[in-house]
Amino acid sequence: MYAQSTTNKNLALFDFDGTLCIKDSFTGFIFYALKKRHIVKQGIKILPWIQAYYLNIYPAHAMRPKLFKAMFSGMPAQEILDLALEYSHQLRNKLSPELYRQLLKHQHNDDDVVIVSASINIYLKDIAELLNVDLICTEAEILNNHFTGAFSTPDCSSEQKKIRILEKYDLNQYDCIYAYGNSKEDLEMMSLADYSYMVGESNPLPQIEQQKKLA
Repeated sequence: MYAQSTTNKNLALFDFDGTLCIKDSFTGFIFYALKKRHIVKQGIKILPWIQAYYLNIYPAHAMRPKLFKAMFSGMPAQEILDLALEYSHQLRNKLSPELYRQLLKHQHNDDDVVIVSASINIYLKDIAELLNVDLICTEAEILNNHFTGAFSTPDCSSEQKKIRILEKYDLNQYDCIYAYGNSKEDLEMMSLADYSYMVGESNPLPQIEQQKKLA
C-alpha cells in the first residue's frame, strides 16, 4: 500500500470505546465526574437532541460536542482532571481481554501503538500513559482554569481520525499498519491499514508480522 519501510517497524491503531474498552467511556465519565442533579438539569436542556441521537436521527459526531458543552462548560479544570485520573485507573478493568492481549503482543513486538479515539483527552491521556501508548483524540479547551465546554480540536471520528493519523505519522516509515475498530466511525482509519479488525465481525484478529531484523 505504501512505499518500502525505512524503520522495520509496525504501527498499530486502536479505537477505544467499543474496541479496546468494552464500555462507552465518554458517557461513563460524565456519570463518574458530575453530580446526578447537574446531569439531569443539563440533560433536560438538550433532551430533543438526546432523543434524536438514540433514534439514530442525530449523529454521534454532532452529539458529543453538544453533550460535552452542556455538561462541562464552566467546570473547574483541576477538579475534573483529578477525577479523570481516578477514572482512568477504573478503565483499566474495562478493557477487552482479547484486544488488550493483542495490544500487548504489538508492544512485545516493539510496534508503535496508538489509541485513536473520538473520546476526550481529559481521561484518555491518563489511560494512554498507564498503557504506555501514544494518543490521538478529541481535546477539550481550558481557559482560566475552567473548561469552556468547547473542543479545541475537531471531533476525532471518521475522516478526522485519518487526517490526524497522517498529520502525526509518516506511514511510509512502517512495514505494516494495523487498525482495530468497532463502527463506521473507524472506517477511514481502517482504510489506512494493511491489516484491519472490526469488532463484532467473524474475522479473527490479524497475525502480527514480526519486525524485520537489520542485517
